[in-house]
Amino acid sequence: MTDDTPDATPGAADATPDGRARRLRRRWDREASGYDRAFAAAEARMFPDVRRRLCALARGDVLEVAVGTGLNLPHYPPAVTGGRLVGVEWSPGMLDVARQRADGLGVDVDLRLGDAQRLDLPDSSVDTAVCTFSLCAIADERAALAEMVRVLRPGGRLLLADHVTSTFWPLRALQAVADLVSVPWAGEHFGRRPMRWVAARADAGELVVEQHERTRAGVIEWVAAAVPA
Repeated sequence: MTDDTPDATPGAADATPDGRARRLRRRWDREASGYDRAFAAAEARMFPDVRRRLCALARGDVLEVAVGTGLNLPHYPPAVTGGRLVGVEWSPGMLDVARQRADGLGVDVDLRLGDAQRLDLPDSSVDTAVCTFSLCAIADERAALAEMVRVLRPGGRLLLADHVTSTFWPLRALQAVADLVSVPWAGEHFGRRPMRWVAARADAGELVVEQHERTRAGVIEWVAAAVPA
């Protein structure tokens, strides 16, 4: 159920992790119905083909973490959307929109409430884990990444895309300033770069980077990495 109480200035109740999580979830619930419209212009300009290219790499039993409103659903291969896709989402409001999209597309997908930082799935249970443009808004993105790798089978593939810290220093400085406001108010991070975590795991022999691309002054980055078989 969505709480329609307007956001107030963060105070004592928001100082606790649970209070902050409740406030941010209410925000995503309220924004769910207009999220696609708000996001469409930025996506068309900055990364028009990233979802299509990334989701085309999904195979076998697929988990999408932070599925949101289901914007990736049209881009998965038919073999995936024929009953082999699970989508986990933290916001009930976003999940409602995703279910409507799935119904409209006629795809068979198991959409469920869940926390990316504590996935309710057993170890080595999926062949592909996908997360697009969402790690920027997950409180502990490293925990979410570790959970995705945990549930991957040997040989399984991790597919990630996000907006990240820029390679262009003036833009990087603007992102740092934006974080001063966006992180406490909306939980949105502009200075993150999940690829650093992936690269560290690759150096440790825990992942193998298969494809990697960074564009738009380094702001848009996607990677496909595999768990060694």
